[in-house]
Amino acid sequence: MMFWQIVLLILGLALLIKGADWLVSGASNLAKRYQISDLAIGLTIVAFGTSAPEMVVNVYAASQGHPDIVFGNVIGSNNFNLFVILGITGLLSPLVVHSNTVWKEIPISFLAIILVFLMANEYFSMGTKILNQWDGLILLALFMGFLVYIFRQMKLELPPENGEIQFLSFRKAIFLILVGLAGLVIGGRLVVSQAIHMAEGLGVSEKIIGLTIVAAGTSLPELATSVVAVIRKNNDIAVGNIIGSNIFNFLLILSVSALINPLSYQADFNKDLIFLTAGTLFLFLAMFTGKMKKLDRWEAAILLVAYLGYMLWIMEAEVKPLV
Repeated sequence: MMFWQIVLLILGLALLIKGADWLVSGASNLAKRYQISDLAIGLTIVAFGTSAPEMVVNVYAASQGHPDIVFGNVIGSNNFNLFVILGITGLLSPLVVHSNTVWKEIPISFLAIILVFLMANEYFSMGTKILNQWDGLILLALFMGFLVYIFRQMKLELPPENGEIQFLSFRKAIFLILVGLAGLVIGGRLVVSQAIHMAEGLGVSEKIIGLTIVAAGTSLPELATSVVAVIRKNNDIAVGNIIGSNIFNFLLILSVSALINPLSYQADFNKDLIFLTAGTLFLFLAMFTGKMKKLDRWEAAILLVAYLGYMLWIMEAEVKPLV
């Protein structure tokens, strides 16, 4: 039984990844036709496309009443994005970061973490720890504000060079977007159902499944996109994709999940949010060491080592109660 659960989980992840790839390909081609900058594409279309697996997984998890998978997936994905993906891409090539990313997008990402922490822990009221519909509406409104900021930035950015872009026909781009969305929907259903069955079969909490297997699996599109972007020497898409995805995850995906169903929050997630906060601060400070606005290889290595230590820590904490 466990074998088939693993097979179906892998199949679901494959559909999520390929669906996101098709969605990003179609949407990016349409955007390039209208001369939208690489940074804007990274922060919006690519970030949304690579965050689509998290969105689909969380919509299913929220509708079925599994808040631990919702929070575990979002927080775990953001930690994976920041520590693993930036770590790997930074080791491949030192990442020169756009000035706006340093002074605006990274601080926005940091503030989103703090806001979710305060909302989930009910610092704004005396109720139980829950992310309710009102919280969801606030996060969604802030996300709309973030989109307004990005669209304003589009007017200020230089248009991208199209030398390496082979444009698809309009029909083919739309077809890729629709097929990609279908892959995301089917894959998301498989991932959520099989992750829940595996958690039950292994006696592991849904929180850990969400923070590890589901989070890493739904973050694979971000990993593939950022690695390819670095190989093509396009740091703006690589970094913008990660920071944009983290902002999308908190402001859009959590807001939609909370609007579908109020999400009860475990205080155990606080340490994961604190770890993410520390990583975001480290990334910001790294922009001012050595060469300005650059993530060096040694700093990328620190991110990877920190994530390994973090994973060992949360797995040890999970195992102890079972002993």
